[in-house]
Amino acid sequence: MRYFILGFLVFCLWASFARWYYVCEIKHRCAPEPVKEQVEVRPKTLSLKEGDKVILSGFEQFAFDQNSITPKLTESNQLFLDTLSAYLKLHPNKNLKLTGFSRNSEKGKRIGLFENLGLARANEIRSLLLNRNIDEERINLDHHALIGENLLKPINFELDTQPDEYSDDQRLNKGNQYTFTNMTFSDANFAKDSDEFIPGESLMLYADSVKVYLGLDETKSLTIIGHTDSDGSNEHNQDLGKRRALAAKEYFINLGVTNPIEVISKGEDEPTAPNDTEENKQKNRRVNFKLD
Repeated sequence: MRYFILGFLVFCLWASFARWYYVCEIKHRCAPEPVKEQVEVRPKTLSLKEGDKVILSGFEQFAFDQNSITPKLTESNQLFLDTLSAYLKLHPNKNLKLTGFSRNSEKGKRIGLFENLGLARANEIRSLLLNRNIDEERINLDHHALIGENLLKPINFELDTQPDEYSDDQRLNKGNQYTFTNMTFSDANFAKDSDEFIPGESLMLYADSVKVYLGLDETKSLTIIGHTDSDGSNEHNQDLGKRRALAAKEYFINLGVTNPIEVISKGEDEPTAPNDTEENKQKNRRVNFKLD
């Protein structure tokens, strides 16, 4: 009986091996199941608006990985950019405002000359439009930090009609360009209600580039414009904007810039956002650098 059981076990092992060999090695049916590629589903809620009027709609939203400024483009994204570019070329009196969003966990992240990921992401989209021959001066940038991590709408597109009778100052009120020759930095470089200039990494990088740029042409000049929010009196804010611009001027002089530097204060007179939240107030408390 013992030999029978032993023989039966040996037979079972042999049968199992034989079955495996036939199915896997001969028929090749033991390959692992292919991993199905997960297709990213994006909401088709991307639109272009002019006030309450919807100009374009039904496109997939853009997408950015965590801490990344490179958009993950789809065919729908490319089509939207092509259609938007064609619309802007047909309406040369209309400008575009791009608002880039960032996650709460991305707060404090800086990329190059930009103080936050929202601005850097908006700039990446602007670059795609520049490649489609849209004038850089027609595109202004803005940013907004989300409370949570859901970045379902990372870029907002909004048209802004600029009548011919607008002055240069009125055009500036419509947003900040954030270009090398017209760059803006928030009051993160100053303590609140202070004129002590403590430049951050992005501003220092920008200042070094400006020094090189101005050093190549002594006829070029720099204009520094100080802005504030609406807290305090108008007189106080005019003075604060001037003192902040002067502090920034001193920094550039100490850096070795010898070109002419003009200082202007706009105080609270040219807000780029309503003075209704701390984030919006910080957008208004800014210093603008214009290269001429």
